[in-house]
Amino acid sequence: MQYKTGLTAIFNCSLERAFKTPMLCDVTKVHTGYGPMTRCVSVSQDKTWGQIGGSRRVLMEPNFFFKEGQEALDVVLERVENKYWKIEIRDFKYASLGFEKFQGEWYTKENKNGSVEVIYVYTLFSNKILAYPFHWLFTKLFWRNYMKHAMHQIQELAYNNEPYVQR
Repeated sequence: MQYKTGLTAIFNCSLERAFKTPMLCDVTKVHTGYGPMTRCVSVSQDKTWGQIGGSRRVLMEPNFFFKEGQEALDVVLERVENKYWKIEIRDFKYASLGFEKFQGEWYTKENKNGSVEVIYVYTLFSNKILAYPFHWLFTKLFWRNYMKHAMHQIQELAYNNEPYVQR
């Protein structure tokens, strides 16, 4: 089963900043913690990140439930310069609430007035039939709000011209 949710926002920055910032910024400044989601503390194995097929390992801060911290693999599935990213989060090394993977998409389109329309979409994949009602609620309520938090952080980084960590 797949659960999809999305957001739209206007970024008042260059198309390039709106496109590159969510994937090439310092991810520890985006995933700063929200509700039960702990903050990202580091990435590793990220030399290919930002390229199609590139990947990185993301380590989240340990908490009461995850003494060793939470780790997953992020993979770039598609990249169309200044238009579209598609990534997948998989190979969870922690309890993923029964989800098998997440796919994120980031669309950018420059408006005539110089602003950039951003569409941010996540699809969460589940193979646990008994968890379907919980997964739907999690996606529509918690995950959507978590995306709002992340989008706000990305917007601030884009506006502040934060440097990219990779290409």
